[in-house]
Amino acid sequence: MDSFMDWFWLMLWWFAFVMYLMVLFHIIGDLYRDRELNGWWKALWTVALIVVPFLSALVYLIARGRGMAERQVARISQARADTDAYIRATAGGTTAASQITEAKGLYDAGVIDDNEFAALKEKALL
Repeated sequence: MDSFMDWFWLMLWWFAFVMYLMVLFHIIGDLYRDRELNGWWKALWTVALIVVPFLSALVYLIARGRGMAERQVARISQARADTDAYIRATAGGTTAASQITEAKGLYDAGVIDDNEFAALKEKALL
């Protein structure tokens, strides 16, 4: 590292290498999450990524880039829907366990009978 330009080019190459690794891991993650692609195609893409990494990564991004984006959007929207459903289920602190505990208290106090307790418990578990 005798000059600033040597240091600059070294940092530029490191940046390019890290960027390539991020793209490669994203491709591998997408490849193995894709349920429509069979195992032989996955194995072929993996071998291609090992043997000719830059060319096969470029071809993968060109050939399957749109599907990659669509699968990512689907995963994100599914995660958002799951999170929203979880938040709605636990909103206000009324979980199934707390509802069953409250019904058990009413049952023990003699306010409700066996059938009503069973109905409340079934409703809480749904």
